[in-house]
Amino acid sequence: MQLHDLGYEPDALEVRVSELLVATADGGDALINPSITEVLRLLREHLKMDVVFVSEFVDGRRVFRRVDAKPGSQVIAEGDSAPLEESFCQYVVDGRLPRLVHDVRTEPAFAQLPATPFPVGAHLSTPVVLDDGRVYGTLCCFSFAPDDSLTQRDLRKLELSAQLAAKKLNEQRAREAEKTMAGWQLHPKDEVRRR
Repeated sequence: MQLHDLGYEPDALEVRVSELLVATADGGDALINPSITEVLRLLREHLKMDVVFVSEFVDGRRVFRRVDAKPGSQVIAEGDSAPLEESFCQYVVDGRLPRLVHDVRTEPAFAQLPATPFPVGAHLSTPVVLDDGRVYGTLCCFSFAPDDSLTQRDLRKLELSAQLAAKKLNEQRAREAEKTMAGWQLHPKDEVRRR
């Protein structure tokens, strides 16, 4: 994805996020890469949220892979997990909860939303979708208090970041597949039969 694909002139945050995420690491976990941590911090600060995280959907659970929280707001930790169906993330992916919510308590589906051990006021969330169409997880952020100042452009910034994170994950998966296949050898059928 190129910045001109956005349909508008990118701001400083979008340019910085793109610079951080487009750079390709030589190896290692794409979500452990230091650039992801900085992107999350930049997003959280720019959007004035209390917590931002990348989650992965694994065996019916939502696993927090990277988390950045405002000092004193550490309500979730990397590695924590919970049943996926009991998460706002699943509600967003299913379309039962909008990607941009100014005040969760005013949502028509509020009574059906999973209970959280901490208050959620405003909420922004978008799926992280890999090249094969699989939903890796979500990129989400929330504040403890409602926030009417959030805009569709703020959501678009989160979506752009999720797309760039997916690009990094896709590159990592391609490198891993390449390493795995490097050791493979094909043998002619006749040689296999003689064995």
